[in-house]
Amino acid sequence: MTRFTREELEAARDRLVPDVTADGLKVLFCGINPGLMTAATGHHFARPGNRFWPVLHLSGFTPRQLKPSEQQELLSYGLGITNVVARASARADELTAEEYREGGRLLALKVARLRPRWLAVVGVTAYRAAFDDPKARVGPQARRIGDTRVWVLPNPSGLNAHWTAQTMAEEFARLREAAQSAGDSGGTD
Repeated sequence: MTRFTREELEAARDRLVPDVTADGLKVLFCGINPGLMTAATGHHFARPGNRFWPVLHLSGFTPRQLKPSEQQELLSYGLGITNVVARASARADELTAEEYREGGRLLALKVARLRPRWLAVVGVTAYRAAFDDPKARVGPQARRIGDTRVWVLPNPSGLNAHWTAQTMAEEFARLREAAQSAGDSGGTD
């Protein structure tokens, strides 16, 4: 992995990172916003301590652990990645409540256009802020965006000590099973 200086990472602040999307995906994963390492590399979940890629594999979504630089391979598995807020920052707490609300509005429009079976927001706090749902918990949500079901997953950041890679993988696997089930019924109705 390329090593970046503090100055190079700071230069990536506010940079936009292209989505990895296509119409009709099984699952569109949605991060909070790109971190500086993601913005510097142009690859989602690129920070070495982020557990997204290992957990995606451990949960059975991918046959092997992909590297962030291999993110386009997700499309071949019916998976994609976007973010609630497009702007890169060093920490999610740099985002404003208005950015979350506007991000939620834009995300709903994107989902309505792309029509994935499931939108999986990685981070319950981001989901609560973006969709004004303060009581949301990890797991399937009652909310739908058109025909798209919504699932909230734990934040894979290495800073999220409440979840281990194994317990995260179990929650991701619940979503995978729901996304593959006949009739795609998995969740609350």
